[in-house]
Amino acid sequence: MPEIFVVRHGQASFGSDNYDQLSELGWQQARWLGEHWGEDGHQFDHIVSGDLQRHRETAQGICEGLGLDRHRVEELPQLNEFDFKKVMQAYGEKDPDSAPAANAERAEYYRFLKLAMHAWSSGEINGAESWQQFEQRIEEVLGVLAAGARGGRTLVVSSGGAIAMMVRQVLGAPSHSVTQLNMQIKNTAVSHFFAGRRGLTLHSFNHVPHLDNRQRRQFITYS
Repeated sequence: MPEIFVVRHGQASFGSDNYDQLSELGWQQARWLGEHWGEDGHQFDHIVSGDLQRHRETAQGICEGLGLDRHRVEELPQLNEFDFKKVMQAYGEKDPDSAPAANAERAEYYRFLKLAMHAWSSGEINGAESWQQFEQRIEEVLGVLAAGARGGRTLVVSSGGAIAMMVRQVLGAPSHSVTQLNMQIKNTAVSHFFAGRRGLTLHSFNHVPHLDNRQRRQFITYS
């Protein structure tokens, strides 16, 4: 049966001028995942990623760990993350008092993002795209991935929000579950789907086999 392994990008550069690049740890997380799969004899017939820098770099790191040519990766912009900065900006304009201070703790940032995502999903605000447009492009890319699997194994690199929307659509879960799922997804975590005649089914979610051990648990991150 065709299989699709969807990976969230490695740790990005939270708090820097360019969030959309992997930190040194993000690169290492990606290489470790590739090495783990290589040691287990995993091979992929197709490798696909979004076209954000953190997606490209994560795919490159995984390929390095696997000993594969980076040029095998196909890019699909439908796999890109929603513009969380625009969503947060829109919510901040709606409710200025809820916005975190510039030097706030990371937890305050995520609290605000959660509020903003709930408002976005309920139609109270719009970001760079509407919630319905986000739903539609993820539904479309799931169809592309399922059709392209063709009995093989496909590796996909994307982002937390996009992956959360994939899981919500495959499970038929309510819209608010996207926010809950998004906040849980670890960097370079793997969600595993099977593609059958009736569509995709979820086999496992948010798994980090390359990090879940005594030596590496300290390197599990969420941003």
